[in-house]
Amino acid sequence: LFAYIISGMAVPCIPKIQSMIEDAWNEGFDPQGASQLNNKLQGTKAWIGACEIYTLLTSLRVKCRIIDFHKSTGPLGTHPRLFEWILNYYSSETEGTPKIVCTSKPPIYLQHQGHSRTVVGIEEKKNRTLCLLVFDPGCPSREMQKLLKQDMEASSLRQLRKSVGNLKHKQYQIVAVEGVLSPEEKVVSIG
Repeated sequence: LFAYIISGMAVPCIPKIQSMIEDAWNEGFDPQGASQLNNKLQGTKAWIGACEIYTLLTSLRVKCRIIDFHKSTGPLGTHPRLFEWILNYYSSETEGTPKIVCTSKPPIYLQHQGHSRTVVGIEEKKNRTLCLLVFDPGCPSREMQKLLKQDMEASSLRQLRKSVGNLKHKQYQIVAVEGVLSPEEKVVSIG
């Protein structure tokens, strides 16, 4: 998907993504994952998870990695280390004013059991609390469309913001893009 974005091509639909993952399996990427799904993804209801996204991106020569957050690291089942990792990811290449910092870092794929979202940024409030900025496919499209209006109300941002207390699933995985693989690195990644 990252390769499509940087090349200016349209983001493919789900059946095309399924087909592209199958193509990656046929090239030899993630044979274990392929066998778990009987080498068939297109036309099924199987979830596209972090491993499948990693496989797809790697086959497109996108250098990325999966980071697992297996258990909560904060009170009441929260994951503050996940938030800290994402803050460090977006803070590593920044420019701008202290209030708004821009980065060239691509979005992060965030998954928990049965659902995935796209992290597009992070807010650090004056009191040092962190809030992820998340596109969620479960959010009604009419709510997301409000974000595109010039006279958008601040309350519309509520759909994007996820605080530490909003993410209490048992475990999370993220796929983070780190660059572009050389042809040699792509070959090494097979299997």
